[in-house]
Order: sequence, then C-alpha cells, then structure tokens
Amino acid sequence: MKFTLSWLKEHLDTDATLDQIDAALTRIGLEVEGIENPGEKLAAFRVAKVLTAERHPQADKLQVLTVDTGDGVPLQVVCGAPNARAGLVGVLGLPGATVPANGMVLKVAAVRGVDSNGMMCSSRELELGDDHDGIIELPEDAPVGTSFPDYAGLNDPVFDVSITPNRPDCMGVRGIARDLAAAGLGTLKPLAVEPVAGEGPGPDVATLDPEGCPAFYGQSVSGVVNGASPEWMQARLKAIGQKPISALVDITNYVSVDLGRPLHVYDRAKLSGSLVARKARDGEQVLALNGKTYTLDATMTVIADDVAVHDIGGIMGGEESGCSESTTDVLIECAYFDPEHIARTGQKLMLTSDARSRFERGVDPAFLDDGLAIATRLVVELCGGTASGVTRAGTPPQVGLTLGYDPALAETLGGLAIPAERQKDILESLGFTVEPLDANGDPVELAQGFDAFRVTAPSWRRDVDGPADLVEEVIRIEGIDKVPSTPLPCEAGVAKPTATPEQKLERRMRRTAAARGLNEAVTWSFIAEPEAAPFGGGAWTLANPISEDLKVMRPSLLPGLLMAAGRNLKRGATSVRLFEIGRRYLADAEKLTLTAVLAGDATPRGWASGKAQPFTAYAAKAEALALLEAAGAPVGNLRVMGEAGDAWHPGQSATLRLGPKTMLAAFGMLHPALLKRFDLDGPVAAVEIFLDAIPAKRATGFMRAPYTPPALQAVTRDFAFIVPAGLAAGDLVRAVKGADKATITDARLFDLFTGAGVEEGSKSLAVEVTLQPGEKSFTDAEIKAVADKVVAAAAKLGGVLRG
Repeated sequence: MKFTLSWLKEHLDTDATLDQIDAALTRIGLEVEGIENPGEKLAAFRVAKVLTAERHPQADKLQVLTVDTGDGVPLQVVCGAPNARAGLVGVLGLPGATVPANGMVLKVAAVRGVDSNGMMCSSRELELGDDHDGIIELPEDAPVGTSFPDYAGLNDPVFDVSITPNRPDCMGVRGIARDLAAAGLGTLKPLAVEPVAGEGPGPDVATLDPEGCPAFYGQSVSGVVNGASPEWMQARLKAIGQKPISALVDITNYVSVDLGRPLHVYDRAKLSGSLVARKARDGEQVLALNGKTYTLDATMTVIADDVAVHDIGGIMGGEESGCSESTTDVLIECAYFDPEHIARTGQKLMLTSDARSRFERGVDPAFLDDGLAIATRLVVELCGGTASGVTRAGTPPQVGLTLGYDPALAETLGGLAIPAERQKDILESLGFTVEPLDANGDPVELAQGFDAFRVTAPSWRRDVDGPADLVEEVIRIEGIDKVPSTPLPCEAGVAKPTATPEQKLERRMRRTAAARGLNEAVTWSFIAEPEAAPFGGGAWTLANPISEDLKVMRPSLLPGLLMAAGRNLKRGATSVRLFEIGRRYLADAEKLTLTAVLAGDATPRGWASGKAQPFTAYAAKAEALALLEAAGAPVGNLRVMGEAGDAWHPGQSATLRLGPKTMLAAFGMLHPALLKRFDLDGPVAAVEIFLDAIPAKRATGFMRAPYTPPALQAVTRDFAFIVPAGLAAGDLVRAVKGADKATITDARLFDLFTGAGVEEGSKSLAVEVTLQPGEKSFTDAEIKAVADKVVAAAAKLGGVLRG
C-alpha cells in the first residue's frame, strides 16, 4: 500500500514529522517497508529561462542557448530539442546532476566544439512522463532559479506500507490516517460526502447472485467529456506507481486507494440491456482489461448485460465496455462482493488486481452509498454531465459484531495494565462503539462504576470477532513496547526432552552426513512436470502454482539435488557432494528420505594417484552403509538385491533390503539418459536412504547390561570357497556368519579371484571368520566343528571349499 505524505494529510490533521509518522506506523502494526522522496534525485535540477537561442555552427539540428539560472550569471548550453527557443522556461540540469532515466552524470563538455554547461531536460529524462519530443515547458511565471522539485511539488515522500490480511480498513489512505489519529499523531478530518442530486430514474442494474454479490449499486452520468484527469490527481497516482489513463479511469483508481473502495465505470454505449451480477455459465469468456481472455465457470460471479460478460466481479473489468476518449455516457458501479468468492475466483483464474486485494480482505459494506456519491461527485466535477438517480439492488450484509469486553483482559491476556477509560478512548478513536455496563448488563456512566463494556465493531472491521481482538487493538495503540518483559515460569530440574524419535533421527543423520564430507542442500518441494517424469511422475499437482517450474510435488529428492549439482559444476566446482533430508510426496503418503549426490572428482589428480578419479557405485554403497548404520539399521542383515529402478544405471546400481520386500536404500550410478535430461556431463553416483522404512528399535523396558570385554583372545580362520560367478559375496558372508551364532562374531571378505585354477563360470571368495571363546579356550575339535558348520553353510549356496 503506497501513499504520499501530502495525501495522508488530506485525511489527517497533524504536525508530526516524517520520522515520527514512520515510527508510529510500525509501532501500531502497519510496517513501513520503505520511504522514498522522488524529489531527492532531482535536487540538482533548477527552473531556468532561455534568453537566447542561436544555431550551432557545426550542427544543423543543435542550438546554442544562453540560459538564466537565477544567479545573475547566464550559462551556455547546447540543446537539440526542436522546441528550444528564446523565452522558454524549462528545467536545467547543472553539472554534477545525475539524469534519472539513464544514470548519466552531467558535466561541462564540448559538443561539436562548443562548451555546454549542463542540459535542458525532457519529461522522459526526468522520469516524469513519456514525452521526449522536446524539453519541458513550464509556465512563463515559473520562478527562475528555484529548485525544480520544490516548484513541482515533488518533495513529497512516498510511504510503502505492508498491510496484513486482517486489516482491510487500511487498504485506503483514510484507514491509515484513522489509525495514526488513534495513536495520537493528529486528528482525523471529517470525510466530505456530497451526493449528487440525480435527475430521473437510476440505471437498470440488478443482482441475481446474492451469495457472490449481495449488493449492487449504480448511478449513471450522461454527457461526460473523458479527458485527462487534473494534475493533482495524476501527481498522486504517479507517485504511487500508477499510470494516469483518463479522468474516468483515474477517478476509480483514486477512490480505491484513497478510501479503499474499488469501483468500476462502464461505457453505456457499449452495453446492451440491463446490467446484472450473476453466476457465470461454464465456458463463458471475457476479455479483461489486462488484454487476456479468461474462461469462466459456474462458481464465478460476473457482471453481464443481455449479450456478454463485461466484468469478472470484484477482480477486473472487461475491455469491451471500458471507457475511452469518445465515451459520453457512463454507468458507475459500486458493489459489494463476498470475500471468499473473490478469493476462490482469483485463485482459479490466477488473476490478481488491486480490486481483488481489497475485496478478498473485505471492504466496508456500509460505505456503498457514500462511495458511490463521492465517485459520482468527482465524475460530474471533472468530466461534466448530468447524473441520474441511484439504483440499489440487493442488500449489503450487516456487519459490526457486538460483544462483551472486560477491560481487565488487557492485563491478563495482553500483559499491560491500561485504565478502563483509556481503553474506551482508544476503541472509540478507532470507530468502535463502547458502552459501560453494570453487573446486571444495564448501561451506566463510566464514572459511576461498571462491570464490563459492550463493544460494537465498526462496519469496516470485519476482522474483529472476539475479546482477544479488542485486546490487540488496545495494546497496539497504547504501545506494544510498553508491555513488560516477564519470564515464563520454569519448573525446577532438567527440562524433559521434547524431540520426537523422527526428529532425533533427522538430527543424527544430518550430523553423520556432514561428518562424512557431504554438504547439506535445501531444494524446492515443488518441481516441474518434466523433472518428475523420470521418477514416475508426480502424484500431486498444484492447482495454482507459483510458476510452471514449481507445479508438481516431488516424487524424489534427486531432481532438486541434480539441478543443484549442475549449477555448482558449471560454476567451476570440481567435486560436488550434496545431501538433503526431506520428504517425497507419493500417492499414499509423505516419505522421509535422505538423498545424496556425488558428482565430479572423487579424488583430485596428484603425483601419487595420477589422473582424477570419478565417483563409483562402490563409493555410493559405502555412503549408504555408513548412513544406514548411523540410522540404527541392522546393516549386518541387509542384502544387496537387484537394480534400483529406471532412473539408475543398469548393472551399476542396487538396493539394500531387509528381506525381499523391505527396501531401506538404493545406491549406485544414475542412468546416462537421466543425466542428459538434467544437462550433466560425466558419471554421477547417488544414494537414497528411505528413513521411514528403517524398523524402530523395540523398547524392552530394561537397561542394557554394561559391556564386559572378553577375557580370552579371539581366533581367526580363513576359508576360500569356489562359488558360482553370479553369487553375491555378501550372501556368502552372511551365510558364513550365521553358521554358528554363538561362536562366530564376525566374518569378512578379503579376497576375490578368477583365473588359473578356477573354472569358467566360477570365482573364488576368501572369507576371514572370527571366533570368540567364552570361559575357556577352544580345543581343536571345537574349532573343527565350527569349520564344518561354515563349510556346510557355504555348500547350501553352491560353494565348495577350495583345495
């Protein structure tokens, strides 16, 4: 919400300084995002008069001007404007000034051999308009030598205030002025409302959609002349970033910002029959004022005549019935649209506008007559014409909640003790009606003693719906900075842990991944449809996405990490190790996942290692096993099975499973086609840890026994087996380790051999087995018995002890 200081003072009688207003706005909950003085950038530009204008000796299209700057010493300026002439009063940029339009710093310079001491400026160069056909021409009586911003009234600071969704009343300058007056920064001026006495009946308008448009008021004006709006109105609209179009359009924009009351003006010559608010028909279309055509459905409220739709109700008018220079007869619409209907329609059409931002917050339903009267008065005064009577179709909703309020709540709920009389004054200054009540609920005088207040909210405060809202109003105006800092009560002893098992797991995994040299990334939960397609597509699509690139809820964390890796590699990174903990959004549920991507060089080139080495599937497997172990998964019981899926490289990827159905992780190299889609060169390894699939530890209720180191030294034995070439080494190790669980504490693979002495289609796997004796050392017979069990376990997998 933008407005100028002078605009604010049209409603607020105040002597407060700019800094005081700035501080007060933020203090009462209207955050000031910025204040800009447009005159500051033009401080070095001065009103100047051309004394003489002679042809440039070296250029036919240039003139050499003698310019009076008001200090008695005329300056020589070279100018190419066709309207430059003796006697013209314009704007001179002196040496050292910066031209706003292009950032050029003016200096004394020779132009075709003639010195020029500045520049006579056009409107476009000063960013005051689009005119660049000639230099600015000011009235002949403009005071020469005066600072141009002072003369033009440009030293008028512009406030940019952030309005929260619960404050529809502050979507107009008057609402902000009301809040400042309540905060003690002046007095709210009375609003002048002078209805125009109409001649004859009002226009033929009606509402057939009482839910979407409960009230539709209209008034016609005949014989208007739609020229340019007055300078004061144009200046205010320009200051807040709006482009003046014509008097009729500017009036509606001005009233919308000034009073928070959106309006619309129709060219009656372009209408056919009566104008009604109704539900759209499925498939109806309208060409809006932004030049886009929108297809409507039966849930949307529109304004239409007998032939076509002319307005998306409360959001944007139509191009076909808009006003132009030839408009002579108009119909002014002042309607109330239901906020929820406006919000849903805007979301469906993905259409935003100033009108929508006000209507979906909730405009004042009691301001229809006054808003229409003010707009009609401006039309008649600025464009002429004769007004008709007013047509009032429908009934605006009755708002203004009445509720009981105990002033003690300011202290018990808001933390600040405020006298009841002061609270009454604050609420009344904001437009509330406050009536003291005795214990029986009867009105009494405040001085006689009271038990509570009966408070009625004003029609423009639909956000108030309980005593807590009244406390908020009182506290923010009194000053939230006055609320004392009071520590919360704290129980003695150590605070109880509040983190859930899932939160603890996330923290543990995050620390483990970082400790292993991975860098955490945070990517969007939304991705584009083409990015989701390689992973089975998205199960959930947003109805109103921020953009097409953020439309689908991600089925995998890989797309975001691959894009992040690509950005890093293209910016010179040689080794990228990224991980992210987040959720995949599948058809049945959200799945907590840790995903890591390894791209670029695993080891840099060096004198000992030679060329740089890329990441391999084994590096991904190592990360997967380390992360799973940190997560508490039974790593020793996991089986490497199959390939990870279509997004992964065939033969260079696999899954880690706890049984054939429970997949805890996928790892390996990503498919080259996938990398090409994400514009990545070279191999990329990845890991997906499905944290939701890791079985939780069973709570036994007993404390684990303290660890006691074994008294006797462990014994190791080596076994070499000839096994089928297709047998996974992990399966053999697992079988060997389970051959005698009471005695065998560990088993690991230490050699793989194929070649001489090993038949084709077979391979030799050597396993080291660790045996731990208990109360006494092993005898040879006991060791042989364990060895026989190991050989038997291997035999079940087709393994034969190598001789």
